[in-house]
Amino acid sequence: MDLKNKIIWITGASSGIGKALAIELSKLGAKLILSSRNEASLSKVKNECENSQNIAVLPIDLEKYDDFDKTVATAISFFGKIDILINNGGISQRSLAIDTNIDVDKRIMDINYMGTVALSKALLPHFIANDSGHFVVTTSVVGKVATPLRSTYSASKHALHGFFDSLRAEVYKHNIDVTLVLPGYVQTDVSMNALTGDGTKQNTMDTATKNGIPVDVFAKKMIKAIKNRKKEVVIGGFKETGSVYLIRFFPRIAAYLVRKVNVT
Repeated sequence: MDLKNKIIWITGASSGIGKALAIELSKLGAKLILSSRNEASLSKVKNECENSQNIAVLPIDLEKYDDFDKTVATAISFFGKIDILINNGGISQRSLAIDTNIDVDKRIMDINYMGTVALSKALLPHFIANDSGHFVVTTSVVGKVATPLRSTYSASKHALHGFFDSLRAEVYKHNIDVTLVLPGYVQTDVSMNALTGDGTKQNTMDTATKNGIPVDVFAKKMIKAIKNRKKEVVIGGFKETGSVYLIRFFPRIAAYLVRKVNVT
């Protein structure tokens, strides 16, 4: 699939994977809509991209998902349609389940799952009307292999797999694709912004994240998966990609190793 002139909406576009995707997609001639809560940061990303005249900025908060119909209408108004929605916005977690306040659990689920689902459902009629479209969802390896200190984050990513696998089957007849992208450790600020048990940010960089794959390398591999309309792809180091196969074929061994893994 040639992405030139494709209209691509990216959530979580102000930093990390979303920012890297915006920069790389702009080089390919895509028309972009960049969304996150931080309008100033989105504008900076826009200025770092090529062909900035083909880039629109649309601030949204995934936690406030009650009226995304208006948000979708605004997004469509920029270029007349949407070809691809990259659901990349989200927040991570660094706390034991027993130490995590239930309101923090709810916030993670609201942002990662409910906000993503609400935005996708609001855009779905547009895709069906056009008899084409592509949902791309940034989940996580922990959406397959749950690890300590990630209980609700892992749950939110598992939930995304369940919803979008089901949606894929429902919308196949409308020529709508669904691609689930499972990152391993990537060099972003995800651990810096991760919520602790009381809802405050961790504000420190995990060693594993610091040693992950460069974000621009990740973005290029993710774009390749989008072009090829992959149903699901794992992008990460050997341990992360291997763990997905290990949990499937050797679950008892995987469970033992997960208890021993250093996730900080």
